[in-house]
Amino acid sequence: VCLRTLAFRPHPETPPAVLPVDFDRQKAIDDLQRLVRCATISNYDPAKEDEVAFHEFLALLPDLFTEVPRVCSFEVTGRRGLLYGWKGKSDANPTVLMAHYDVVPVHEELWEKPPFAGIIENGELWGRGTLDTKATVNGILQAAETLIKQDFIPENDIWLAFGGDEEVAGQDAPATVDLLEKRGIRPALVVDEGGAVVEDIFPGVARSCALIGTGEKGMMHFEMVAESGGGHASAPPSHSAIGRLAEACLKVENHPFRRRLSPAVAEMFDTLGRYSNALYRMIFANLWLFAGVLDLICKKKGGELNALLRTTVAWTQASGSKQTNVMPASATMGANLRLITGDTAENVLDYLARIIDNPSLKLRAVFSHEPSAISETGDSAGWLKVKRSVQSVWPEAIVSPYLMIACSDARHYCRISDHVYRFSAMAMSGEHRKTIHGNNERIPLDTIGQPVAFYLQLMQQC
Repeated sequence: VCLRTLAFRPHPETPPAVLPVDFDRQKAIDDLQRLVRCATISNYDPAKEDEVAFHEFLALLPDLFTEVPRVCSFEVTGRRGLLYGWKGKSDANPTVLMAHYDVVPVHEELWEKPPFAGIIENGELWGRGTLDTKATVNGILQAAETLIKQDFIPENDIWLAFGGDEEVAGQDAPATVDLLEKRGIRPALVVDEGGAVVEDIFPGVARSCALIGTGEKGMMHFEMVAESGGGHASAPPSHSAIGRLAEACLKVENHPFRRRLSPAVAEMFDTLGRYSNALYRMIFANLWLFAGVLDLICKKKGGELNALLRTTVAWTQASGSKQTNVMPASATMGANLRLITGDTAENVLDYLARIIDNPSLKLRAVFSHEPSAISETGDSAGWLKVKRSVQSVWPEAIVSPYLMIACSDARHYCRISDHVYRFSAMAMSGEHRKTIHGNNERIPLDTIGQPVAFYLQLMQQC
């Protein structure tokens, strides 16, 4: 144990060459402010969407970015996916740079500032989508615009793909993949939203960490239904429909899925564990001995580290009677599951049925998709391009692979590429990360230029 711990030190690395990244920082701020003012809220029911806002956004792009449409081909994929083709010197090793411009709904009464006014105050730009992910759309287009003005021609073709329905798991990204596949295009590199540059994310590590997702968990919408005869609430049965559901819910929470150390997480532990303090270095250097201890800690605390080790179950919905004095004839409870690499929708359902062990309940997966493939790291050309670009902008950060616990459009590209990476090119505090899909989403003004700088570095390597 002691010898392994002593040998468990960071690997030596050579700092990458930093390429020129001059760009108009004020323009990046002004343009993102205008993009955020378009309330491009997607909805599972298209009839509830504001088509005017989406049209305003699409009309705004050629106004803000004049060089990109002049040089790049353009086509619409799916319902409102945007695909720009930037011709390089070769088409042998194309790159796809992705983001989405739709956003999730807001509860305006809970915001301190109007979510679509684009207000700048105290060095921050407020608005839904500032982080997720109009800042990335802006960063990609600003970088392309800057390089095109300099008469730069990429070594290989670069495709810029922007989805308008990512937040509702729509068809824009699958349609784009279908189109590229039909044309025989197999990307040598795909980059989408994902990890970021964060602090205090890994136990025992004091430095900032740049987390690049090499894969992502699967997802399931799980539902269980309890039926009864209904009736008056004055004479309830000994075990109500809701009571049976509550019992099943607690059984699942008290019996979490077993841990699985996926390749992405194992590599993350191996990378970041080397920078931990002495105690955690000993644990991560000797997981053969301490994996059980780590597992107990994670199960107890929950949260992100626990989610990296197992399939998780989040009970999010419950419904029963419409009145408190009426017993429900049918009650429902729904959960959102995130499937770890190595689990499948089938074995997850089997496990839930065994744990719940109640034939009177109807269990089903309303919707599911499997965990994504894991992309290569190490000496892989695509990985190294992303890693070097990160190190050029954040030289102080530890670059590490990780497993993305949320979902992204990137999973669709695993069908045509083995080099799909997920990185939101921004330094985010814990406070700002909490505003994604939450209230008061905002971005510091000095962060807005970071995606531009990252994509300038990356595009010059493609």
